[in-house]
Amino acid sequence: MRTRLLGILLALMACVLLALGLPLAVSIAAAEQQQTLVDRIDDTARFAELAQDPIGQAGTATAEEQLGTLQSEIARYHQVYGGQVGVFQLSGRPLTAQPSDWTDAAHGISAAAFSEALDGRRSVAPGQIWPWQSGRLLVVASPVVWDGDVVAVVVTESPTGGLSARITHRWMLLAGGEAAAVLVLVVAAVMLTAWVLRPVQDLDKVTHDIATGRLASRVAPAGGPPELRRLARAFNEMADHVEQVLDQQRAFVADASHQLRNPLAALMLRVEAMGMELPEGSEGELTGVRVEGRRLAQVLDDLLGLAVAEHAGPGSEAVDLARLAADRADGWRPLGRERGVELVCEVPSVPALGLADPVGFGSALDAVIDNALKFTPAGGLVTVTVTAAAERIAVAVTDSGPGLTEEEAERIGDRFWRSPRHQNVDGSGLGLSIARTLLASTGGTLSFTPNPEPAHPGLTVTLTAPTP
Repeated sequence: MRTRLLGILLALMACVLLALGLPLAVSIAAAEQQQTLVDRIDDTARFAELAQDPIGQAGTATAEEQLGTLQSEIARYHQVYGGQVGVFQLSGRPLTAQPSDWTDAAHGISAAAFSEALDGRRSVAPGQIWPWQSGRLLVVASPVVWDGDVVAVVVTESPTGGLSARITHRWMLLAGGEAAAVLVLVVAAVMLTAWVLRPVQDLDKVTHDIATGRLASRVAPAGGPPELRRLARAFNEMADHVEQVLDQQRAFVADASHQLRNPLAALMLRVEAMGMELPEGSEGELTGVRVEGRRLAQVLDDLLGLAVAEHAGPGSEAVDLARLAADRADGWRPLGRERGVELVCEVPSVPALGLADPVGFGSALDAVIDNALKFTPAGGLVTVTVTAAAERIAVAVTDSGPGLTEEEAERIGDRFWRSPRHQNVDGSGLGLSIARTLLASTGGTLSFTPNPEPAHPGLTVTLTAPTP
């Protein structure tokens, strides 16, 4: 989101700078050309004024002297500015010109300006000259008037290299100014987006924390627009309310489970006492009552364990999960031998450090191994494998039990859910839910992968924890 917002702001800024810079560049070029044109018009008008007397008083000694002065001025102008300057008769033949090989102004690029001067008008301004147009000349013609009549025409053809250089120089200054403005605007845009999106980033992080079980996370007071600050406050109020409701729910489950255990224990004692007074032949009914009583006690214990797991805070630390998995496998191996199931543990030779609560992760692993041993038939195999990756440590428990169907795979891990095929197996359907809750409190995950090969059914349950 920050990248998109920053891109939009920079695109808008670039459009604004272009909208301002292009007209300004055109204006700079026009102003430079206008200044150069005014200078050339003044020069042409001065030569026309100098040419009036020698042309109007032709044949006199004064006229000859003034003509010499005009020629020296034209020669010096040509030498200094490099342009062509000439005084031409009405027919287009030169009276004097520099360079000397300029013999006709009535034709070529000066024809239009020469024709306008013959009509007694100063030549109009030429079209805009751009720096990339090499070889263009700036042509100015001015009539020489004597006694109200046009007696000659002064024409100047000036190279535009200097004009193009000045325009380019001013354009470079403009580009430098716009580049500096772009840098300032980029810094301002970065700061603006950071200011606007800081509450959004905090909100995203806290939302992820709450979604992964860290319900105590809250959006810290920060800057940003008033609307986002109000959203952050509203989110914190909502999170407080949700946490309060969940705490009440957990407290209710824990209290109910705890309060029901005493009456249940008393009830079982009375059942045992009544069983001593029952006549012979009633042992079957008494055994059924005992089994259901123990099952109810197991459900209450699991409910209490789930409530405690959900209420536990994230107390993670660096734990060697390879060693922890090996220890828990050693603890469950006697039960596996009793049931005829081989329990194998494969761990790396180096420590596999993960961020976890050692008690909580161990309890979750116990629940998964217990589940695997419970559903693996005699002669089967349960394998515990520890794999270390760059960001997470994975502990996989693979059994060779009956596996799961697609429908069962979607529901495994739900509270109180048990496969219809295994209703006769002891359990409350809360073990995997408790394991998932214990892992989520420290950033871990619990996932299930059924074996896709029908000939070799089974299930792989993977517990993960982030690396330090």
